[in-house]
Amino acid sequence: MEGAKKKSYDVIIFNNPIDSHFIQQIESKLEKVSIKRVDADTIDKLIDKDEKVESVLNAEEETSLKELFETVAGKEKYSIKLESLSPEDNPVIITQSEWMRRMKDMSRLSGNNTGMDMFPGGYDLILNTNHKLSKKIADGKGDAQSKKLAGYLFDLARLSQNLLSGQDLTDFVSRSVEWLD
Repeated sequence: MEGAKKKSYDVIIFNNPIDSHFIQQIESKLEKVSIKRVDADTIDKLIDKDEKVESVLNAEEETSLKELFETVAGKEKYSIKLESLSPEDNPVIITQSEWMRRMKDMSRLSGNNTGMDMFPGGYDLILNTNHKLSKKIADGKGDAQSKKLAGYLFDLARLSQNLLSGQDLTDFVSRSVEWLD
């Protein structure tokens, strides 16, 4: 939300079960209105302004970065994408498409869980190729330190989306305390 506010976007909090139906109603009645969740995509893509930012990584570094995160995150659970974002944006961001989230919300609300909750994630793992930590990981070419850093950034991204729980959360807290020690 803070990133959207910094871009001067209007941010409205919808946190009731009926809100997905309300949003659909608004969008169907108001032709030029589109409501998107701030975590449905990167902030720069929520409202497409046709601005192109070049990556500071070369093709070899991008490949190295993507392969490392495929190992760390598991390419079966996440669709891993490289994007040239602002260096101030987070190095790793997890998003879920607006369509997938709405379908899951409506399925839950109707009480008709027809398998939408079992749908394989629908999450995108976006790697910011312009962040200094992405460059550091890519330069490490898969060594132990770059794997550790990639794992930590992946855990932070999951934590920001409430996807880190149970034993994974406990392990993350333990590793964080070790790093600070």
